[in-house]
Amino acid sequence: MTQSTADPKKIISASLQRERLKKGYSLGKLAKVAGVSKSTLSQLEAGVGNPSIETLWSLSTALEIPFSVLLEQQKPIVQVLRKGEGTAVNSGQADYKAILLANCPASARRDLYLTLVQPDEIHHSQPHSKGTIEHVIIAQGRALVGLEEEPIELNPGDYICYPGDQAHVFRALEKNTMAVFVTEH
Repeated sequence: MTQSTADPKKIISASLQRERLKKGYSLGKLAKVAGVSKSTLSQLEAGVGNPSIETLWSLSTALEIPFSVLLEQQKPIVQVLRKGEGTAVNSGQADYKAILLANCPASARRDLYLTLVQPDEIHHSQPHSKGTIEHVIIAQGRALVGLEEEPIELNPGDYICYPGDQAHVFRALEKNTMAVFVTEH
């Protein structure tokens, strides 16, 4: 179905729900911030309301998004990176390479990396911005990972989460250790 033949009420309904949830707003909160009635917003999200331009402008302003986002049909984004693809950056202090798999889109606050690390050197990370959280899953090999004072040994398939706004380390214990990092900002 193309944009021109799609039902505008369905597009607006889906867009409002998607953007409201991204913002973390309840129906009541968005209605209050936008200055529209909760019942009007509920009807629009159900796809049965008939929104005015003024109502949509108020909602887009409250959601801090361009007006056009409410009128665009969301298309699923599929991205494939084959092994060895992606932007790679090497560490200056250890045999440690980070490959960006997915950067943080405007609607989210996270980055996704694949790291390839060799043993016998420790990668020290200074604290990132306040509130940063790192998630790590070991895909291959073994490593000591976590806060600098108490890193934890992880094996393939193991997961760890720690505050990235504190000094932390990654030390491979086996050749060609591979890990997936998700950094929440």
